[in-house]
Amino acid sequence: MDQPSGRSFMQVLCEKYSPENFPYRRGPGMGVHVPATPQGSPMKDRLNLPSVLVLNSCGITCAGDENEIAAFCAHVSELDLSDNKLEDWHEVSKIVSNVPHLEFLNLSSNPLSLSVLERRCAGSFAGVRKLVLNNSKASWETVHTILQELPDLEELFLCLNDYETVSCSPVCCQSLKLLHITDNNLQDWTEIRKLGVMFPSLDTLILANNNLTTIEESEDSLARLFPNLRSINLHKSAGLHCWEDIDKLNSFPKLEEVKLLGIPLLQSYTTEERRKLLIARLPSIVKLNGSIVADGEREDSERFFIRYYMEFPEEEVPFRYHELVTKYGKLEPLAVVDLRPQSSVKVEVHFQDKVEEMSIRLDQTVAELKKHLKTVVQLSTSNMLLFYLDQEAPFGPEEMKYSSRALHSYGIRDGDKIYVEPRMK
Repeated sequence: MDQPSGRSFMQVLCEKYSPENFPYRRGPGMGVHVPATPQGSPMKDRLNLPSVLVLNSCGITCAGDENEIAAFCAHVSELDLSDNKLEDWHEVSKIVSNVPHLEFLNLSSNPLSLSVLERRCAGSFAGVRKLVLNNSKASWETVHTILQELPDLEELFLCLNDYETVSCSPVCCQSLKLLHITDNNLQDWTEIRKLGVMFPSLDTLILANNNLTTIEESEDSLARLFPNLRSINLHKSAGLHCWEDIDKLNSFPKLEEVKLLGIPLLQSYTTEERRKLLIARLPSIVKLNGSIVADGEREDSERFFIRYYMEFPEEEVPFRYHELVTKYGKLEPLAVVDLRPQSSVKVEVHFQDKVEEMSIRLDQTVAELKKHLKTVVQLSTSNMLLFYLDQEAPFGPEEMKYSSRALHSYGIRDGDKIYVEPRMK
């Protein structure tokens, strides 16, 4: 059989991990040194490979000499082949079958969609625990074949593969703990439920950037479908637009972590309202949008929830409200405290023997106040000195000598006094 044209895995390996780039070092885990053989090239004989090989974007189209792969890669545990030109699963199998301790394999952005993965080839992946097939456009038939031949697969990445539906595998994959399937077009919940059927041991489900619509499933059914789900990511699920969808998340019996940013339902709320309302509705979660939910924050959020809904019509009050009222009782509304700085005050303006009560704005400067007082005291602004007397200050009047200083910075309050004196020539 003719070998595909292009750069081989071994060719790229020899170039990247040449002695000039990776000098030979002794010690455990530092690489591998293969003694020279009559047929071996001097460069290959001195290759020193780490256990993690990164060969992304290198134009690889084929495996190359399998004996050499086996000789140099026996200790390799992680292999990144993303963004190459591998389009034949047979060539991938030739590489993987000669890396016996491989646990992590990244095949993202390789044009493998037109190649059929036979079970015999998939068997060479048997030891892989983490497999990345992002943007590979791998068909569900290919995924099913992989699932049947990888008994220890724990993490699977299927992002950017243009999936609109999910095809159920004929067998369940009991080993899978994490499924990363973001940036597809999985809109209908009936497709998501198939993932629960296929992966009953799933711990983490990352569904961000899909157009997921309402969660149409009974509570009992959700608990059966995802009995071990601990973490779910629903960032930018464009179809989630009612609180009932959020409440459904409580049906997952082991759910502890939720990510819910960029969904239409939450857009009309402030950042604080979003977080508190979500925490109050999801009593079992310990982490929301990446941040730990402390006990104090939970209580604050639940009390906020009660006050938020206490004035709503009975038919619009969620069931969670009644649960929390049972827990905390009916709370009094919080007093409304205006914390905005005072905008104006009433002061006594003293000039010679005259005293006049005036209302002055605190956002103006000393220079602006002088202009305001000009007609009252019959002095020009350049011939005017101002002194401020705090009614509780023990040190006497303070000269207001800086024209650009704002009045609010003096801490002026109602009842304080301002003295005006002519400048001595």
